[in-house]
Amino acid sequence: MDKNKLKELLIEYKKSFLANRTDLVRREVQDNMEKFIKFKEVVMITGTRRGGKSSLMKLICDDLIKKYQVPPSSILYLNFEDERFIEFNTGDFSQIYELYLQINKPTGRQYFFLDEIQNVSGWERWVNRLYENENIKIFITGSNASLLRSEISTALTGRNRVIINFPFSFREFLVFKNYRLEENDFYQTEKRAIIKSFFQEYLKLGGYPEIVKINDPTLLEQYFKDTIYRDILPRYSIKKIKEIRELCLFLASNLGSIHSYNKLLSLIGVKSINTVKSYLEILEEVFLFFQINLFDYSIKRQIYNPSKIYIIDTALGNSISFKFSENPGHIYENLVFLELKRRNKEIYYWKSKKGKEVDFLIKRGLEIDEAIQVSYNLNYKKTLDREIESLLMAKDEFRIKYLTIITEDEDIEKEIGNTKIKIIPLWKWLCIQHIFENK
Repeated sequence: MDKNKLKELLIEYKKSFLANRTDLVRREVQDNMEKFIKFKEVVMITGTRRGGKSSLMKLICDDLIKKYQVPPSSILYLNFEDERFIEFNTGDFSQIYELYLQINKPTGRQYFFLDEIQNVSGWERWVNRLYENENIKIFITGSNASLLRSEISTALTGRNRVIINFPFSFREFLVFKNYRLEENDFYQTEKRAIIKSFFQEYLKLGGYPEIVKINDPTLLEQYFKDTIYRDILPRYSIKKIKEIRELCLFLASNLGSIHSYNKLLSLIGVKSINTVKSYLEILEEVFLFFQINLFDYSIKRQIYNPSKIYIIDTALGNSISFKFSENPGHIYENLVFLELKRRNKEIYYWKSKKGKEVDFLIKRGLEIDEAIQVSYNLNYKKTLDREIESLLMAKDEFRIKYLTIITEDEDIEKEIGNTKIKIIPLWKWLCIQHIFENK
């Protein structure tokens, strides 16, 4: 690549990346960013397409300048998805650092933000070489279909830390809406009504930043198509794209249901269980769907039992499946799953020998710490009794400390003997989780 053209790009990116942006929503992952900044390892930001990975880079850069007093001259940003990098090849990497030093004349530790670097072959060797420089801290984003966590581990063994970037949580959605959440808001009728109104909007729009910004969920179907045709097709040798599309539509219509490989095989008409397994692995790799296993102390039984499947964004699920919107219970369960994933919880479902099911078991260390049931409507005593019975069976089986039922609008604590069960509305649980909880 022509050296002068590359120099122009470095200067242009310096101005645009460091420009003050007031339209970006602070992400909760930034609260834990100090440990990522402090250590030497390369930070890989990955996650769903259009989930805001590049914006997160910009937010981290802002924190470096404002919170850690890093001079702007110590920051380099490059976006390798820019079509002007089409002539860039492996041999041009050495020019980047040379030009950066000429333009910026940095002092102290330097911070490199490399967006979509996987578009250039041989990037790993250059990043490894940069890593050897004690004064350079590296942040990378990568398209999920081109730069997977497993590949990072191979390229940068023991030298990387991964941040999974999700669409907006409900709390981040409230920040976008300029609503400052306070704990006392839950006890004020007017503010509670405002939060619940925003929650209905969140159910409609989901958490993709651009969708929230333009207030138009119709683009979500295009996001789905882009994931299939731009992330999956270029990377994986799939001859029958119709099969994986039909699998996606079925999964989106039946979220939170238990699916065996044999069941999915017959539904989408493939001939091999290995093909179904491969499709599900691909959908997880591109952060479109997730699987959770049945909890069992036997790893073998965990693997061979059917899994439950959830989607990256409930509004995205709505956009590709008419049936999805007809079942608010599935939407609620999916939102709870996503929040638990954002909190890095180790999640399972559980089924007793008598067939009683618990939606989520949360494992902390070697212990099952919490059991969660999600039930949209508890108006019928039979429904409440069923959910409580399942939780109590799980408590007896695993000696669980915390039992929770998440529902539409009921907010009480029930005592069954010496056992307390927290019943809480989903909108409130999404607000208080992580921010106000001290358990």
